Amino acid sequence: MPPDQLEPPPTETVPPRPDHATVPLVFGTVAVLCLAVVLTIAALVSTNDDASVGTAAGASEQVSLTEFAIEPASVTVSAGGSMDVSNDGTAAHNLAVTATDLITPDLAAGETAELDVSSLEPGTYELLCLIAGHADAGMKADLQVVGSDGASAAAGDHGGEHGTEMDYDKLTEDMLATMAAFPAETEGVGSQLLAPTEVLANGTKVFDLTMKLGDWEVSPGKVVEAWTFNGMVPAPKLELEVGDQVQVRVQNDLPLATDVHWHGMNVDNANDGVAPLTQDLIEPGSSFTYSFTTDEQAVAMYHPHAHGHRLLPDGMFGVVLVGDVRLPLGQTVGLEQVPADLTVSQEIPMVLNDAGVIGYSLNGKSFPATEPYPAKVGDWILVHYFNEGTQIHPMHLHQFDQIVVAKDGYPLDAPYTVDTLNVAPGERYSVLVQVDKPGAWVWHCHILPHVESETGMFGMVTAIIAT
Repeated sequence: MPPDQLEPPPTETVPPRPDHATVPLVFGTVAVLCLAVVLTIAALVSTNDDASVGTAAGASEQVSLTEFAIEPASVTVSAGGSMDVSNDGTAAHNLAVTATDLITPDLAAGETAELDVSSLEPGTYELLCLIAGHADAGMKADLQVVGSDGASAAAGDHGGEHGTEMDYDKLTEDMLATMAAFPAETEGVGSQLLAPTEVLANGTKVFDLTMKLGDWEVSPGKVVEAWTFNGMVPAPKLELEVGDQVQVRVQNDLPLATDVHWHGMNVDNANDGVAPLTQDLIEPGSSFTYSFTTDEQAVAMYHPHAHGHRLLPDGMFGVVLVGDVRLPLGQTVGLEQVPADLTVSQEIPMVLNDAGVIGYSLNGKSFPATEPYPAKVGDWILVHYFNEGTQIHPMHLHQFDQIVVAKDGYPLDAPYTVDTLNVAPGERYSVLVQVDKPGAWVWHCHILPHVESETGMFGMVTAIIAT
């Protein structure tokens, strides 16, 4: 650009110097601002000093839920007040006041709710998350409801004793007691093989499933109302061959309309089980028949799709195995040599859950009621992990390598060896394990609050017993 077309530099604006009349006004304004700051600080100090007597009557206290804690651990609310509850974790949580009917809805990650506790008299109460396993994992807190004079009832008047010193000997005693109880007997065994009700003239295999409510003992003495197929958790197991023609007749005896989705199986659109897109809802008291042909091997699951957020965690999940997963016979996988003449001694479906009334569990049971797996030294075991829960679970088997041979039912071209395997919601992994040492070998999810709590071991723990 020619020099004569260049824009002139901007003119700098210099603020005028204040005259003598302005100076007192400036200093006066500063003085007023300083006084306001002092008064504000004094008010804040006064508020903090009064914090021990709770929020003002009718005011709200902030409470945060995470995996697995309630913060603050001691909540103080004035009589007539409430709590603003936020789920700052990744799993669903709720907040309840024990021995009352006060509870928030189940909150998904990021959701909030107000819990009105204005009906409570001054006193000490217990707060906890009622989603199965969460309180045991640490989601407990104290609630102090105080009157206008800051007084509350003595600890233990409403929610039990709080604020006492930790009894470390009791922690050890409880841990050893839960481990000594393994394996504990409970009513009900899930994932039992479902035989065809009949085989039609054209070879079609017909299976019957009834959706219904039923009592289910998750761990010793813990009986819950589960939503089930045929009264068991997990639901009955279907074992099919590639090329099978199948009919599954589903009767809905639940109080809720729903459907059945065949997760991980190739079916036509009319049988995918996603109401109202592919079919009408199966209303209470009615039935629906699914018809399909198995065109390839599968490690799959079946479960409701409509209202699945409630029905799956509460028990409605089942296993479908179609054909055989191809094993890496004769290959070296990592440091493991897989024999060319390998024979699988047992095939173990292991369904993982972490929510609802079933809670942290393996195949519908919580430790010490989980099933141990006996094996002979030298045995090869094929394990299928199914995650029907809401969280990822790193599955860890002590001592024995896990050779991952298939993902979601698809055999891997390059199997690999792991010590701990992450299984995300909806995923299925198939692993091959050689039992090469005698002993009791623990097998568990390695997110520790899923397996241990202040009252001992629970949840997603079992063992291989090798002799």
